[in-house]
Amino acid sequence: MARDKYISMKNGLSGYSFANLGLFTGFADGIYNAVYSLVLMEIFMNSAVVGVYVGIYAAFCMVVGLFANELLRRFTKARVFYFSMLMLAICYAMMGFSIRPSTFVILDYTTGIAITLVGVLIPLFMSDFSGKIGMARLNSRYHLWMNVGALMAPMIAVAIANQYDNRAAFFASALIYFAGWGVFKYFHIVQPDKKIKPVNPNKTVRALWKNAVAFFKTPGMPRAYAVNFGYYSLRAMRYLYVPIVVIENGFSKDVLGWVLTLGIIPYLILSEMMAGLVRKYGKKKWLMVGFSSFAVFSALATFVGGWPLLAIFVMWQVSGALMESVHDLLFFDGTKKTQQTRFYGVFRTSVNFPNIVAPMLGAACIATFGGTSAVWIVTAVIGAISALLVVAKK
Repeated sequence: MARDKYISMKNGLSGYSFANLGLFTGFADGIYNAVYSLVLMEIFMNSAVVGVYVGIYAAFCMVVGLFANELLRRFTKARVFYFSMLMLAICYAMMGFSIRPSTFVILDYTTGIAITLVGVLIPLFMSDFSGKIGMARLNSRYHLWMNVGALMAPMIAVAIANQYDNRAAFFASALIYFAGWGVFKYFHIVQPDKKIKPVNPNKTVRALWKNAVAFFKTPGMPRAYAVNFGYYSLRAMRYLYVPIVVIENGFSKDVLGWVLTLGIIPYLILSEMMAGLVRKYGKKKWLMVGFSSFAVFSALATFVGGWPLLAIFVMWQVSGALMESVHDLLFFDGTKKTQQTRFYGVFRTSVNFPNIVAPMLGAACIATFGGTSAVWIVTAVIGAISALLVVAKK
């Protein structure tokens, strides 16, 4: 697929303009993630069931990611992004009220469509406008702003949850996404409309299958997919189970807020540094160190409790920070720009697929061993296997 054309845009627009949107996505998602698993616990009353629900939700998002390429064949990136951000603002606002569980689930799945498309499109916009900047620097800037936003998020989420209830925090996420939508609108991006052809479901499915096969036949892409899968598996388990484990260990929501906030600091410190360190030492070294150290911290978390466990939850964020701005460079460095829009939907399933597999494995561990902390066995194994994949010759 050829790169999209741009008719007009705001003067001075660059890859950094889109990287700066990370402030809004990081802030909104940070508030959302701080209370999401707690809301699900209120609904399902069992951490294993929460894992199963998140796995099914992630499967849905993965299907959306697979269809992203077909959607972008029919509509411009600017138009899809515009409506996705607006959808997030509206649906999160509705989720902020005390609604029935069934309504919450419907809205949750609706936001799943939008958040998946936003996650696909921001890196593609960054790539389109990267120029001589390079994706390594843009990734670093994007994740820096995401972490600046995420730093403020947990304490705000906890304050809202304590004052009202856990769901009320989603309304704050809605306001932030609405602000991000306004900033994107200010970019004044105009793209030529694409011709909308009648959709043949059989041809669409065949096209998706051929595209997926072509992706995995491209040299370097299976490794890129596996490494990204490992990174997002660890991230999924961390976001889902850390809040539950902290509360189950007898700590308050205020302590949870501090744990999540302190965990953002390594990302803030390392976000900009990683661009230079990657240029100097290469990306594979940092991926290897990140996955290996995460595996070690996870092994410790399986039998440590109390305040030492909270220290581990903060410390292993250093492992995540070492990988955050480099985990997807194997894709961007291994594909031509003309291939990226075509293949990125397939590659992006490595973000959603872990949210199916990892929570399901976590649920199995909880059912087997009888405690939520057993999920860290899963992250220890995933971290170790991912480290081996990074250094494997083929």
